[in-house]
Amino acid sequence: MAPEEKSHSQPVRAWSWSSIPLDLAGLVLRLLRSYANRARFAAVWFARGGTVVAEKKPNLQPPALSWSSIPLDLAGLVLRLLPAHADRARFASVCLQWRAAARQQLLPRPLPLLALPDGTFYSLPYTKPFRFPGCGFAGYQSACGSWLVFPRDDGCFLVDPFSRETVTLPPLSSVRLRPPNAVAKWSYEHGAKVADPYVTWMHMKDSDKLHISKLVVCSPNLVAALVGIGYTSQILMCQPGALSWSVRAYDRCKRFEDMSFYQGKLYALTKGENLLVVNISDDHCTGDPQVSRIGQVIKGDPWYSIAFTNNAMLCKKLYLVESCGALLMVRRTIVCRIPEPGLYSEAVAGWSAFEVFKADFEHSRWISVSTVGANQVLFLGRRCSRAVSLSQYGVLGDQISFLDDDEENRMEYGYDKENASFGTYDIRSGGFSSVHPEISWKRCDEMRLAAWLFPHD
Repeated sequence: MAPEEKSHSQPVRAWSWSSIPLDLAGLVLRLLRSYANRARFAAVWFARGGTVVAEKKPNLQPPALSWSSIPLDLAGLVLRLLPAHADRARFASVCLQWRAAARQQLLPRPLPLLALPDGTFYSLPYTKPFRFPGCGFAGYQSACGSWLVFPRDDGCFLVDPFSRETVTLPPLSSVRLRPPNAVAKWSYEHGAKVADPYVTWMHMKDSDKLHISKLVVCSPNLVAALVGIGYTSQILMCQPGALSWSVRAYDRCKRFEDMSFYQGKLYALTKGENLLVVNISDDHCTGDPQVSRIGQVIKGDPWYSIAFTNNAMLCKKLYLVESCGALLMVRRTIVCRIPEPGLYSEAVAGWSAFEVFKADFEHSRWISVSTVGANQVLFLGRRCSRAVSLSQYGVLGDQISFLDDDEENRMEYGYDKENASFGTYDIRSGGFSSVHPEISWKRCDEMRLAAWLFPHD
């Protein structure tokens, strides 16, 4: 008799329903609110190989059904009830069919992730940090939506840690000037060299402190950035994959606070609460995008940092964010204390207050509003801000979650706490809370650039 041939292929593991992790099964059951859906899940669980059936009838061999046999409509119902990106990723990793179901479903946005510059991430609402497998993602300089921005000597590149997609951007040393023969103009006052008549891109383009403070991916063919030194910056733009940025060389650099792409147009917000619209055209020779004109849409009624006689000082931060079809300006007032009179640099940040204004384009003004939407939560950060609807997860709206993500060279105050975190402000009650005291990180130079990250799904 001929000897049996030995197969060198690995046996395929026959997953049964009894092998589903109990914590995931419990999570599914807790998310199914109706009795009918819970009964359906329990019937599928026990009738198709659950442990109770196997223990009562050990001689009966239940069919080895795969994970893919779960009804797709039930899989979609479960997915829609999972608010955390980590849970959706676990769900999609079970089998190919579940992964396909996750891609096919029209799902509400999940909660954002909190990214830290050392490559640590938090998938809200969980408090346990994690890292993406295979790549550290440490050392990013900015964030936009689902993109992390990494600087390099030969350029910048964007990485989406969820899809692993990568987009290249030009280096800041490669900027196409308009006009191409532009030069810096200087004058001397009291023996000191000063920009004449004001600071332009030409006066700061060669500084080794030049960096991207804000980046907006407007479309697959357009990226805009605020680039500058400290408080002063200029608007640059490029096409992904291009060899150079474009800049209006003689435009006055401003103290830009934020920038947002809203209803097909790019808007920038200054420290004086002026809203500017950035008109964009294509270069006739290269076809690359360029700033054709910057116009003022709304003139603000600003106030700047104010010091009082009782050793207190008011500072502010401004954010631009779209919510429910409206463009909002959020003014965050930070009440600081000065330990000793006259020591402005020693100001210590205390509690904050928030005011929200809607852009009234018809009358060119900001209108104070008392709500951002009953189902909307604003996630505010210096790098990226978004409004997310979370009512389907039982999360109340009219909330603002904010980061203390000041850049070192843009700070008017310090902190007396060693650790940083994020807080939540209730617009209706005016109350504050620390959502997860367990989520915190050291308040040091390397960790200032904490950012919200928003998955696509």
